Amino acid sequence: MGCCASTKSREAVYAVRKPLIIPGKLACGPWLKYPEDIDDFPSWPEHHQQSLLCKNLTQDMWEELKDTKDESGVPFKLCILSGCQNVDSGIGIYAGSHSSYKVFAPLFDPVIESYHNHSKTAKHVSDMDASSLKCPPLPQDEADFIISTRIRVGRNLEGYPLGPGITK
Repeated sequence: MGCCASTKSREAVYAVRKPLIIPGKLACGPWLKYPEDIDDFPSWPEHHQQSLLCKNLTQDMWEELKDTKDESGVPFKLCILSGCQNVDSGIGIYAGSHSSYKVFAPLFDPVIESYHNHSKTAKHVSDMDASSLKCPPLPQDEADFIISTRIRVGRNLEGYPLGPGITK
């Protein structure tokens, strides 16, 4: 989710130079190393404003959330650090713990809705009945190429932070 689209895109990001200081704006880019480096409202380079973080973070949200932490102690600035460093990111925000979704909801809700097309009030429907899948037939010559498949399921443990919130 936070990866760049191509090697050329990554090269373009490394070509981004730290701009002059603009009062009231923080220049996003690879020079940001720590959450504390995000000391003002983030500003993305003109040609790198595609991330959902960039598109959804407003000045009002920033003022409301900039100094808050979730219930696991994960600061808001840590959740947005990757998206501020990696200006070619597609999403740019990562929950530090389960409570990040609730505490930082003014930003997470529109990002999730944009990415998944699933509103906060929508119900998730699980249907584990394989016979209800609507799959087009797979031609035999293509099926012959399949040697194995993999299904990955990731879970977190309740009460423990997610990736960005893990400490030593």
